[in-house]
Amino acid sequence: MDLQLLASVIVTLFVIMDPPGTVPIFMSLTAQMSAKDRNRSAFQALLVATGVIVVFAIFGQSILNYMHISLAALQGAGGLLLVLIALQLLTGSTSGEENAAKYKNVAFVPLGTPLMAGPGAIVAVMVFVQQSTQLAEYLAVGLGIAVVLASLYLAMRFAGVVQRVLGENGVELVTRIAGLLLSAIAVQMIADSVTAFVKGVA
Repeated sequence: MDLQLLASVIVTLFVIMDPPGTVPIFMSLTAQMSAKDRNRSAFQALLVATGVIVVFAIFGQSILNYMHISLAALQGAGGLLLVLIALQLLTGSTSGEENAAKYKNVAFVPLGTPLMAGPGAIVAVMVFVQQSTQLAEYLAVGLGIAVVLASLYLAMRFAGVVQRVLGENGVELVTRIAGLLLSAIAVQMIADSVTAFVKGVA
């Protein structure tokens, strides 16, 4: 297995999906639920996010081919999307949380998607899959996705404990650090996209 790729997938998706940052959102959306219903919502959200990620990981290339979109364009678009997400993490934008209350089943929307399996995560997974050519690389990508999804589920499953341990300031700090790292990843994706376009033209 490609351990370097595995680490890259885990770090990238962990920063994008932000399990610690999901804790306060999950707690606010499920505040009126019993412990049993809260746990069921966490599991349902995991299934939704897994399904969305897997579908785009498997059929992403077919979608790109059908729409005549290059990998370089996908990387550039993904980088721009990640910049927006990073800015939200860095500035503490919560408009999505405020609007989320209107949904009947928070496990499907907004928890499963777009909070867990959002545009940034989808694009990142598609890029990793497109760049993989060997079985070891595909295994690394798959395991990396599984690890991050498992961490998201555990963060929601034990949201109360995590929030008590980190405290509001701790969760805030982790979210800001995640935003900083994500912005660097976004810049790198855009740079790779520009390099690919220049090489293609040349």
